[in-house]
Amino acid sequence: MSDKIKKVVLAYSGGLDTSIILRWLQDTYRCEVVTFTADLGQGEELEPARAKAEMLGIKEIYIEDLREEFVRDYVFPMFRANALYEGTYLLGTSIARPLIAKRQIEIARETGADAVCHGATGKGNDQVRFELGYYALNPDIKVIAPWREWDLNSRTALIDYAEKHQIPVPKDKRGEAPFSVDANLLHISAEGKVLEDPWEEPAEYVFSRSVRPEDAPDAPTYIEIDYVKGDPVAVDGKKMSPATLLTHLNKLAGENGIGRLDLVENRFVGMKSRGVYETPGGTILSVAHRAMESITLDRGAMHLKDELMPRYAEILYNGFWFSPEREMLQALIDQSQERVNGTVRLKLYKGSCTVAGRKSPDSLYSLEHVTFEEDSVYDQHDAEGFIKLNALRLRLLRKRDGE
Repeated sequence: MSDKIKKVVLAYSGGLDTSIILRWLQDTYRCEVVTFTADLGQGEELEPARAKAEMLGIKEIYIEDLREEFVRDYVFPMFRANALYEGTYLLGTSIARPLIAKRQIEIARETGADAVCHGATGKGNDQVRFELGYYALNPDIKVIAPWREWDLNSRTALIDYAEKHQIPVPKDKRGEAPFSVDANLLHISAEGKVLEDPWEEPAEYVFSRSVRPEDAPDAPTYIEIDYVKGDPVAVDGKKMSPATLLTHLNKLAGENGIGRLDLVENRFVGMKSRGVYETPGGTILSVAHRAMESITLDRGAMHLKDELMPRYAEILYNGFWFSPEREMLQALIDQSQERVNGTVRLKLYKGSCTVAGRKSPDSLYSLEHVTFEEDSVYDQHDAEGFIKLNALRLRLLRKRDGE
């Protein structure tokens, strides 16, 4: 293997697993390793990753703040589609993988690397998401997936390997971890270990971005979000960058116990898994965007979007962000957002986010037409012919088939 790989770009968090992978790559492939650590808003200090990489002899170290690009070019386009996988999951992990894969391929090109490497296991979705991204952007790239190759198949084996090679093992990582965590600016997920039994309610210590709804303030919080072409641009009249806006909404939602989700989902690889997710600001944006569309989108356009949404969500969940079908759907979705402008008022209260008002300069809502009072724009007699024409096929069917 050592003569096939010369240089590899590793998606490196600085944690125990990817530090072990870094050393394993050096030992197994005898290759040069470039580390890439992305700040996607996971809330952790990233400079320690640089120190660990330097300690392991790495010369080319990339640590990049990608929060604005992540929200602007990945999260917001996804929210224009109202994407929910299996009706509930806001795709917080799924949407981060294409950006990481893209930067790995770009760094490989910049540094002359002939391979990329990720730390995803052979049981999950992330291995698929990373590798579909790699191959879509560089069909000839070599991919190394250590969890599908090595024999370090337990936490004990990993810690033994780390200690043998003088890789620091954090005290809280000794023994069995209670659950696995993935975090970015959109969400934080927990799965595995103490969460594997879907009958058991998750303990409160699983949650880190929101208070218990029961402990949220007794008075509701009202906020207003301004939209331009389907994207949020301001909160309570204050304009914000995409990442700043989502960070602000995360805080407001978390304080009100909003965004918790416990679900059993169908992984792309074929098994079911139980995950516990917190998507505080994303939950607000999901509710707000649908409210904004409700008065600005034509019925036919809105219903077509709703029909396409499950397909779009599945495409993202399965890792096909860079596919032609996702790009085709995105073009349709983005075109639908041209007049999705205005303001949504929301009520945040003890775990719930509800719409309290919506207005738009491009509103299709006509009080003249919908009022129960007297009007001069709608002839109610027209409804009789409309109903009879729609009933014609039903009447003919009943006459043919009898009573």
